[in-house]
Amino acid sequence: MSAPTRPATLAVEAGTGSILLWVALPYVCLAVFVLGHLWRYRYDKFGWTTRSSQLYERRLLRIGSPLFHFGILLVLLGHIGGLVVPKSWTEAAGISEHAYHVGAVVLGTIAGVATLGGLAILIYRRRTVGPVFSATTRNDKAMYVCLTSTIGLGLAATVAANVVGGGYDYRETISPWFRSVFWFQPDPDLMAGAPVLFQLHAASALLLFAFWPFTRLVHMLTAPLGYLTRPYIVYRSRDARLGVREPRRGWERSGS
Repeated sequence: MSAPTRPATLAVEAGTGSILLWVALPYVCLAVFVLGHLWRYRYDKFGWTTRSSQLYERRLLRIGSPLFHFGILLVLLGHIGGLVVPKSWTEAAGISEHAYHVGAVVLGTIAGVATLGGLAILIYRRRTVGPVFSATTRNDKAMYVCLTSTIGLGLAATVAANVVGGGYDYRETISPWFRSVFWFQPDPDLMAGAPVLFQLHAASALLLFAFWPFTRLVHMLTAPLGYLTRPYIVYRSRDARLGVREPRRGWERSGS
């Protein structure tokens, strides 16, 4: 992957608003994302959990949770392929722009609908099931608002631009901007020309990443690798006479 070659006069070419949104905000949010997780793990290790509510209700959870998690996994893979992999790489692999566009739109729309549908079921469950609602904190409510907004804006941008509209090739603008941030050569001009829904989706995603370390979403960065190497649990009886005499059937007298 080659770094984009752009002139070092971004402050002159881009307005102040573009610089704040597409240069300053990404680095602030990424710094909060990384440092926030380190802080959370250091000072709130026992709070690093999903606070599962499965004991309170299972019927809706069995539907909403797999739908949301499988959908968000496809969305994540689609974003990695679309933002990280340059357009020249897919063309070199023999994938035409039309084939990529059709596959991205179809799979992206299906994944977005599944994710949003699963999230809607989980929110409905959390609001209508009494014990689950009682266990919902203000932090959870804010997290659901941010998550729903980001997913909804992404789905709306895809449908408006590529299903209803005439199509938009985000790999010409948004993808190079995304990679330029990690090359430490951010180019806000690329995002300044993107459709408004794509801009709102990108901005909401950055804010979600900044909020991420302080919510139950931290569990997505956790893998139970310790279970592979943990020792066996040894159970011992408190009966001091165990193994000394033959077990008797039926009742025994107290004190015998």
